[in-house]
Amino acid sequence: MKVFLEKIRIPQKGVTSKYILATVGFMLFGFALGVFQKWIDGTASNYFPMIFQQLDVVNYFGRLSIWILLGTIISVYSKSPLRASINTISFLISMLMGYYLYCNYVLGFLPKTYMMIWVVIACVSFFMAYMCWYAKGKGVFATVLSGTIIGVLFAQAFNLNPLQGFYMYDLMEVITWIIGVLILYRKPKEFVLELGVSVIVAFIFQLIIPHWG
Repeated sequence: MKVFLEKIRIPQKGVTSKYILATVGFMLFGFALGVFQKWIDGTASNYFPMIFQQLDVVNYFGRLSIWILLGTIISVYSKSPLRASINTISFLISMLMGYYLYCNYVLGFLPKTYMMIWVVIACVSFFMAYMCWYAKGKGVFATVLSGTIIGVLFAQAFNLNPLQGFYMYDLMEVITWIIGVLILYRKPKEFVLELGVSVIVAFIFQLIIPHWG
């Protein structure tokens, strides 16, 4: 298995102060983002500029795509799959800490059931990030993997139900999908396969999990 994975992408070994600082940075960023998310969630919409309201920024942070994108960015630009796992779960757990500490101590309530859903997602991300790191590698496996990530983002951006017609869910979701495509862009032939896989994954994803939000 190790030989197979190293043919896809070779990790950088060792632990340096830069790696540790990067993880600390992700934790601080995650905590700040969690506080910010809950702050805008608990603030009247007319308090924000019109562009925030038009883009539905408040609800955007409560959906899956932005967290999938951020987790993907953190993962694929880490130096190894293990670092990807550590950085991603550190970011997400810190984000949840910021969000729910603000929720509990500033707003005075704590939705434990909803919190546990996100805690489970954060824990699963440890394993998902490990595999996601190989999406920037070489070969068919990496192409299919990157296509799967793009497909999930695609499923969050557009309705693909033929009975309802093809339409866009939300502009911010579409922008998120485009960023994902740019980050995971491959050589032309691989890119065609990547997009093909993404469409298939998107259809399957929407059959299993309806649009969240």
